Amino acid sequence: MPVFPSEAISRLLSPSFIITAHVRIVPVVCDVSWCARLDPSGSDRAKFKKGVTPISTETIVSIVLSLIVGAVVGAGVFELLRRRVTGAKQAEAEELAKQVVQNAQREAENVLKEARFEAKDLAFKAKSEFEQEQKAKLGELSGVEKRLIQREGVLDGKLTAVEKRESEARKREQDFAKREEGLAAKEAACAKAEREHREALERVAGMTAEEAKKQLIVEMESQAKLDAVGIAKRTIEEARENAEREAREIITSSIQRVVRDYVSESTISVVPIPNDAMKGRIIGREGRNIRALEAATGIDLIIDETPEAVIISGFDPLRREIAKVSLERLMHDGRIHPTRIEEIVEKVKVDIDKLMYEEAEKIIFELGLSDFNPELIKVLGRLKYRTSYGQNNLYHAREASYICGIMASELGLDVKLARRGALLHDIGKAVSHEEEGPHAMLGAEIAKKYGESAKIVNAIAAHHEQVEPICPESVLVAAAEALSAARPGARREALESYVKRLEKLESLATGHKGVQKAYAIQAGREIRVIVRQEDITDSESFQLSRELAKKIEQELTYPGQIKVTVIRESRYVEYAK
Repeated sequence: MPVFPSEAISRLLSPSFIITAHVRIVPVVCDVSWCARLDPSGSDRAKFKKGVTPISTETIVSIVLSLIVGAVVGAGVFELLRRRVTGAKQAEAEELAKQVVQNAQREAENVLKEARFEAKDLAFKAKSEFEQEQKAKLGELSGVEKRLIQREGVLDGKLTAVEKRESEARKREQDFAKREEGLAAKEAACAKAEREHREALERVAGMTAEEAKKQLIVEMESQAKLDAVGIAKRTIEEARENAEREAREIITSSIQRVVRDYVSESTISVVPIPNDAMKGRIIGREGRNIRALEAATGIDLIIDETPEAVIISGFDPLRREIAKVSLERLMHDGRIHPTRIEEIVEKVKVDIDKLMYEEAEKIIFELGLSDFNPELIKVLGRLKYRTSYGQNNLYHAREASYICGIMASELGLDVKLARRGALLHDIGKAVSHEEEGPHAMLGAEIAKKYGESAKIVNAIAAHHEQVEPICPESVLVAAAEALSAARPGARREALESYVKRLEKLESLATGHKGVQKAYAIQAGREIRVIVRQEDITDSESFQLSRELAKKIEQELTYPGQIKVTVIRESRYVEYAK
């Protein structure tokens, strides 16, 4: 093995040489190894003899050893360099860490200083606020303390006053006790003296105190009776004189204040017609239209030589009004035949019912009254077509109501109660054709049925003195009714008797079974009875007419004769589809 000089070794160990040698040795090694693979036995060496210098074995060995030594030395140098570089980086890292730690410490100290400053500032603010709150609380407490001291002073003053009053009260109690003792002694002395005086009087009079008291009472009672009789006589005489004078004044004043232009009604109505040709249309073929209208309304239709007029005659104002309005509508419509007549009459009846209700409502409003049952208003409205001795019952009730209200106001009584009783006093006449009994009692039952008060019911029942009045308003109702009826021109006696005879005639017919309607016509000389065909046969109709004739002969007084006509109509209706 060749020996390398020390300078060569040191040069080899230098970093620059190691790196250069490492780079340059690699291609040589590659060439040698390639030559060895081509001809390991040396047979191909001749191929490279031209232009190639042969390398000796020692040279190759020395190169290989050099390479090995270089590799070892390079590895050692590389490790040494790595350690040096690592140590330098570690030193730098430690230095950097020290700087970071120092910076962090400085920042921490700064933050700590700021926190201390803020803590001191907060503590100072909290201390100042606490001191202010303490001062405010101390101020409030001092104010409360002052008020308490003032109240304590006031209470002390009141306590002193109370104690003073208590002492005065105790003194007064003591004085009262002493006075009571003195009064008790005086009462005992007075009682003793009274007893002695009474005993002395009893000895002188010869009777006891009880006997004297009874005798005195008897004498006083007899004297009081005599005085009372005298006072009562004088009072009655004065009351009679004053009552008659005041009643005359009140009645005169009431009548003067109620001015009505109503006069008695007639029993006929006149319907104007445009020409005589209309008369023929109203009569119809063989008078069938007249018969249909009379049968539907229960009146007499008189068509005579009177120009441009048709006369409707009947004792019942309601029937006359229905016939009048129906005839006017038929003339306006132009279609006049029995079927149309029946339709118009039914419609007019409905309209008349509405008219009666509206008229009753109007009068109630005029009188300033309210709270009437609707059914009672319907009954009151029927009086519009009821008369008493020719006087319209509804307007008579209104007039009596005004008079009664004025008298009640003069006497200081209930004006509304008086007006209400006078307005309703004749409602029994609205159903007297259908019910039996005095109209005053029927009216009282109707008023009670529809919720009127006991005073109103009594006023209605007592206005003809059939029951005793229970209140002054009932007496006023009777007086007002008499004043309205007695007014000159208000009533006609002959008409009333005539109407009553016709009503009695109709009631005799309607009392039989199967009778639907009954109408007294021709001034009571004929009665037409309409029966239901399903209830009465033709033979029974004949028998009914005979029975009615006999009953009329037995129960009624009348001049001449009365014709009884029983009408049984058969209708067969079919519809074409």
